[in-house]
Amino acid sequence: MAKSRRQFLNRASIGLMASAAACRRAAQTPAAPPPGAPPAFGTAPPVGPPVSPATFAEAEKLVQVGLSPAAREMAAGNWRKQMAPVYERRTGPRKFSLEPTVAPASRWDPVLPGEPSGPPAGVPARDRFLRSKPAPAPLPANDQDLAFAPLTQLARWIEARQLTSERLTRLYLDRIERFDSKLRCVITLTRDLALAQAKQADLEIAAGKYRGPLHGIPWGAKDLVDTAGIPTTYGAEPFRHRVPAQDAAVVHRLHQAGAVLVAKLSMGALALNDIWFGGQTMNPWLLEEGASGSSAGPGAATAAGLVAFAIGSETEGSIVSPTMRCGITGLRPTYGRVPRTGAMTLCWSLDKLGPMTRGVEDAMLVLQAISGPDPGDVASRPSRLDFDAAAAVQGLRIGYFPGWMKESPATDVDRAALQEAAKLGMVPVEVALPDWPYGSLNLILFAEAAAAFEELTLSGGVDQLKVQVPDAWPNIFRQARFLSAVDFVQADRLRRSVAQEMARIFSQVDLLLVPSLRDEMLTIGNFTGHPSLTLRAGFVEVAEARSDWAPDPAKPLSKFSPPRRVPHGVTLVGRLFDEGTLVRAGVAFERAFNVAAERPPGF
Repeated sequence: MAKSRRQFLNRASIGLMASAAACRRAAQTPAAPPPGAPPAFGTAPPVGPPVSPATFAEAEKLVQVGLSPAAREMAAGNWRKQMAPVYERRTGPRKFSLEPTVAPASRWDPVLPGEPSGPPAGVPARDRFLRSKPAPAPLPANDQDLAFAPLTQLARWIEARQLTSERLTRLYLDRIERFDSKLRCVITLTRDLALAQAKQADLEIAAGKYRGPLHGIPWGAKDLVDTAGIPTTYGAEPFRHRVPAQDAAVVHRLHQAGAVLVAKLSMGALALNDIWFGGQTMNPWLLEEGASGSSAGPGAATAAGLVAFAIGSETEGSIVSPTMRCGITGLRPTYGRVPRTGAMTLCWSLDKLGPMTRGVEDAMLVLQAISGPDPGDVASRPSRLDFDAAAAVQGLRIGYFPGWMKESPATDVDRAALQEAAKLGMVPVEVALPDWPYGSLNLILFAEAAAAFEELTLSGGVDQLKVQVPDAWPNIFRQARFLSAVDFVQADRLRRSVAQEMARIFSQVDLLLVPSLRDEMLTIGNFTGHPSLTLRAGFVEVAEARSDWAPDPAKPLSKFSPPRRVPHGVTLVGRLFDEGTLVRAGVAFERAFNVAAERPPGF
């Protein structure tokens, strides 16, 4: 009897415990909705750290919105059920690792619906590339003159077998070894590959197998385009031992054109400014200042006669700025013309690869070789290239912003260029843009860049970068975590509105002449995807070294007395996919300015 009583009590206790556990589970697990009820927001299991009204009160300061106490209370009350679950991709048990090659599903198309791209209506749509036909020039008697010769002339000498690729390649390799200690513009010297490619080029040309104007021409690549079996470091400490297995699309195309890769050139770490893990790349014209970035190595090496041409990249000024500082020519192609397959991603909807050269027509020779779509880049697209170096520029309508020409950063060189346009027979046209907050577009840049390097940021890898100041990537990537998704969409809508304004302007003009470093146009042109050409137009004097970085009172910049003479460039902006008109005008300006041949002293 006692035993039976004990068994009964034990069974009862177990039953009560089971009932209690079931009650707890029922309290934790929402009851299943009746059949036919749709899913509702705010019904996910709670996840993430506790959130209070005070959390929102502090976060409001970051995104610059204000909630009432009641709204704050409600937002905090179900945050862990409604909003925190959207971070499961990054924080939950089903973490999903995104491969670096995966681009966002939403894509920026620079051509608006119904808007033409390329030459204006009435001009035949065609592929045409007619080089200039200069008078035969004798081969220079000294190596320095040979090193600084424009690509257009080097190509003629090689084609005529007056110059071998091996001789030219050894010349540039020797100059790199002599001068790189001053400039710090080379990350990896590709001597063995270069000499092998040069010898192969000479054999092919001797056998009558000439591939075109880049055959046998030595070049350098900004160290963000992959080169098979050769380090591609992004200029950043965490990637300094990274060796890709395949060539980037542009590298493959240049190999196919017979070009000779002599060096991987420096870049600001992760494509910002001009400091990389080996130091700061310096300006050949003024060794007390950086070359500007992030295509610092291509700018310095091309200006100093260490390569015949280079490939740079631009997200928001990274071709234009070092081109200006180093006194060369930089062509930023239309977004989508040159594929970025195998190139470091900073911003999917902004990144562009383009040539940096010593002459305007040189840039077009390179662009022709690297243009065209590639399946690895979802933004790349078929496009025509219509260029005739001898075509007239008379009658081209060249737009300018009157206010911009009267204030910094415009100089007398910029104003003289506008006067020269009229002398060349172009028709200056005043244009205007609305007074909008164009800097708000940078929310897209910051968000995309932070997404591209999310893993590096969250793992602490960005802490290895040499530069850790507030305006460098490590801090920006961390700050970007707090940008609003709603504001991202609104910035994207502003981007479309800006593109419509640019379409309106280009219905009135054929190209624009702008001060190269005018902040609004650097932002607008990159976000709308318009091509630009920056070329040396004259010289100015500077009394202080220039920097890409925010001023730091603890690190004053060098002062010069008397001031130093340095090159200064102007920028032409063209219609989408109309690089032919842009470069045709640039060739005319280059001849009129007649300042491209002067070299940096000491090189």
